[in-house]
Amino acid sequence: MSSYPPSSPAQPTTLRQRLAGLRGPSVPPRPLDARALAALAANPGCGRRALLDGAGVDKNALATALGSPAAFGQSQFAIVRGNSFEAKVKGDGGAELLRLVHAHLDTAAEPPGAGALVPDLTAAGPEGRAARTALALREATSAKDWTLLDHPMLALEVAGTPAYLEPDAVVVHPDGRWTVVEIKSFPMIDAAADAAKVGAAARQAAVYVLALERIAGKLAGAEVGHTVLLVCPKDFSNLPTAAPVDIRRERSVTRRQLDRLTRVEELAAALPEGLSFDPERTAEELAEAVSAVDAAYAPECLAACELAFHCRERARAADEVTALGRSVRGELGALTTVEEALAAAAGAGCAEDPTAAALHRAARLRAEALEPGAALPRPHVPETPECPC
Repeated sequence: MSSYPPSSPAQPTTLRQRLAGLRGPSVPPRPLDARALAALAANPGCGRRALLDGAGVDKNALATALGSPAAFGQSQFAIVRGNSFEAKVKGDGGAELLRLVHAHLDTAAEPPGAGALVPDLTAAGPEGRAARTALALREATSAKDWTLLDHPMLALEVAGTPAYLEPDAVVVHPDGRWTVVEIKSFPMIDAAADAAKVGAAARQAAVYVLALERIAGKLAGAEVGHTVLLVCPKDFSNLPTAAPVDIRRERSVTRRQLDRLTRVEELAAALPEGLSFDPERTAEELAEAVSAVDAAYAPECLAACELAFHCRERARAADEVTALGRSVRGELGALTTVEEALAAAAGAGCAEDPTAAALHRAARLRAEALEPGAALPRPHVPETPECPC
């Protein structure tokens, strides 16, 4: 009989170990920021991004290793212009910024005076800054006075790890309400800004609101406003103007996505053993690993995701209609490939499919209109009444 003690059963792999295996043994996790979390809300159906972000995979390095590096990013000129405009808005102790918040969101309160509070939020490391921010929010809520928190640090738990977020500003009202302020350098012309940019800012602000709600839930009298203030240059000047933005819908979508990320273990469990997104692996191995996770590509991904060019190439190679946009994909219903859509337009689709019938009819009408010598319908011109004189 052997004198050695019986071997213990193999220990189950923890979620942390599984995610580390997905990243690669020597690759540290990439922390999530507000832009990444907002991009998740913009495309909630993409399991590929949810898994990669939840595991902390560096998508930029992964895209480069796949041969499809991301070619987007903010220009240095735009960064300098944005920093200059933000400094102008927050100048003089944030007087102009507080005036805009009062004018657009809280006219019933006393106007902010010269004694508005601007606490110092400096501390060592992101953990220290987040703790200092929580303390400043508690003190400002108790003080019942206008308070401006310049670049506070907020902590939000994502997939079991803290993500540190830094909004442009948070204003505490005298009644204890907290308002997120987003300062952007794109213009607001005739009191309206570009809808796509406003939507991106709203999704980003929704992430900050969720992080603030975690803190407000522990403080009596604190409340996080679901209307944020968007501050932009007015028309073609450098003067600040503002508009309130309701982010309740974006907040709900982002919260669902974060709940989905907390279940990243289920996404990882569905992958084959040994699969890894380590950039040190060959492009063929990485392409196979990425293909094992379902994606929901849309042209909008090109402005928000580092893997968008790789996903677009694969969508085109598979003849998927998603490469044409979400609106086209929604209109085509059960027709998931361009070949199926063209066949339906030629009359080879299922006769009982209303989408195929509509495509065939539209193609027939187009052919009749473009046929040489075809009579085009004349526009209806109403008769002009005779002059009474």
